[in-house]
Amino acid sequence: MHIVSVNAWGGARYDALAAWLTVCDADVICLQEVTRASGMSSWTSFTDGERSLPQRADLFDDVAALLPSYDGRFLAYDAGPVTDGAGAVHLEQFGIATFAGPRTPVAQSAERFVHGDYTVHEEWPTGDRPRAALALRVRDPATGRTVCVVQLHGLRDPAGKGDTPARRAQAERLAAFVEDTRRDGDLVVVAGDLNLLPDSSTFPVLREVGLVDLVGTADTRTADYPKPVRHANYLLVSEPGAVRDFQVLDSPVVSDHRILSLRV
Repeated sequence: MHIVSVNAWGGARYDALAAWLTVCDADVICLQEVTRASGMSSWTSFTDGERSLPQRADLFDDVAALLPSYDGRFLAYDAGPVTDGAGAVHLEQFGIATFAGPRTPVAQSAERFVHGDYTVHEEWPTGDRPRAALALRVRDPATGRTVCVVQLHGLRDPAGKGDTPARRAQAERLAAFVEDTRRDGDLVVVAGDLNLLPDSSTFPVLREVGLVDLVGTADTRTADYPKPVRHANYLLVSEPGAVRDFQVLDSPVVSDHRILSLRV
């Protein structure tokens, strides 16, 4: 089974992202920073107190159209204003999405907020936004085994990626969600842009429920990201011995985050 994860950056590099999605041949695709604005297409502009970014108006529907045989699940954790090319303001949802391919039927899905609750912002804040985890239990046709794939876009803090009480609480809630969702015999994979440093106390919390990180200190950012701290994305598994191949991909560049690719 081939599982990939990447922060899609709201589709800011949409042409490259779309080209990769149609050829990556992944069984499960985990995307963070996914937008959804019903009835809209093309581009919008997202602005908070720190930055202004181009985004696809409805990245979820864009990807669903590219992958018509995939079962896509979108989980929004908040919403707020974006501006279209004519200057009109629209409400756009923001969250994560998992797409399961036709070879990997979904046996169960689950979701849970691990920080805050769904919020509609009048203005986008720079930090302390709600976060939620999304899990799909899928059947591996090659082995008949169920793989529990959990993804998360972790808390962003303008002060940096160091440990905070909120991040510790997020880790404990994520661990509890994994325990509540997995079943005996499942291979568990947890992936996403966790917004953490490699020495974060989150990893010992997740080790307590049997999860081992494969990324470590690897650079998970692309040249589109100008800051010196190069850590953000992680992938953890419950059975390192089940891993056939794991890579942090240098190319293609589809975002300011690198793609994580796992074969089990």
